[in-house]
Amino acid sequence: MNTLPTPIAAYVAASNARDPQAIAACFTPDATVRDEGGVHQGRAQIASWARETGQRYRSTIEPAAIDELDGGARLQAVVRGDFPGNEVRLAFRFTLAGDHIAALEIAP
Repeated sequence: MNTLPTPIAAYVAASNARDPQAIAACFTPDATVRDEGGVHQGRAQIASWARETGQRYRSTIEPAAIDELDGGARLQAVVRGDFPGNEVRLAFRFTLAGDHIAALEIAP
């Protein structure tokens, strides 16, 4: 697998550490996250989303493949945690702005 861009690597590390503040710090101040039908905007909402999903699922992200896109990247990853089946493959579509994430969409 290719090396992850710095902001994506930081996001994966912070997510696996279940550190909501470190996760939020990976994003621009007005970034958005779309996950499970919800939209979370700004670092405070992103930190809250990260805290809630971290407590609920206790998941880890294992990168499997990354494709560069214009202005970002799509990360295919195996996510393991406390949910039916304990493992799922998800796509994380990142829009990057310099060394931060401007948008993230998580989908099967």
